[in-house]
Amino acid sequence: MKTKILYIEDEHYLGRIVKETLEKQGYELVWETDGAKVVEHLGTFDPEVCVLDIMLPHVDGYELCQQIKALKPELPIIFLTAKTETADLVRGFEAGGTDYIRKPFSMEEVIVRIENQLALTNGKGQKSGPPMEEIRLGLYTYHPSRYELHSPEGTLQLSQRDNEILSQLAASVNRVIERKQLLMSVWGDDSFFNSRNLDVYMRKIREYFKHDPNIHIQTLKGKGYLFLITEN
Repeated sequence: MKTKILYIEDEHYLGRIVKETLEKQGYELVWETDGAKVVEHLGTFDPEVCVLDIMLPHVDGYELCQQIKALKPELPIIFLTAKTETADLVRGFEAGGTDYIRKPFSMEEVIVRIENQLALTNGKGQKSGPPMEEIRLGLYTYHPSRYELHSPEGTLQLSQRDNEILSQLAASVNRVIERKQLLMSVWGDDSFFNSRNLDVYMRKIREYFKHDPNIHIQTLKGKGYLFLITEN
């Protein structure tokens, strides 16, 4: 059965390219140019993923995202955006977005992100395995197996909890990680005591990344965290 995608984009040239490419890749797609008409597609088409441009006629993309989430809370929404300000990206996640793609983009990236959202929604995720030896995070290099974070100011030796939390964040760069998911992964339960401990560790980890202005760890009230790495 084909994966159903609801695609909202008012740029006709770009929309046609995306639609034709995704259909050639085997997806079933409804392309809508008018944000005001999107909600009616949710019942008739029942999409598995929504790809949503932020700048739309008649309705704000953030507002539309909230409307969609109110009707389909579990539907993954990937924002397409030319906006680069951290505040704009955070606003998108707070509205209910689960990922974003910056314009201009490649179709390879679009397909990878769609498949990633499907895997996360279906509870598949990525296969577990040995930790990566090196992960680039902006100006930093993270070595999870050595419990080390190399910063512009030197090497930080991480505690076990630091390392467990940072490994979860590093696996979710530019995506929301739910607070409960983080608590269950690191502590095994989401008790009040562990929740307060998490707050302490998150403050520490934010301090670790203070030397890179393009790295932001945002708290999304009622949702979780967004480990955001923006471009220069």
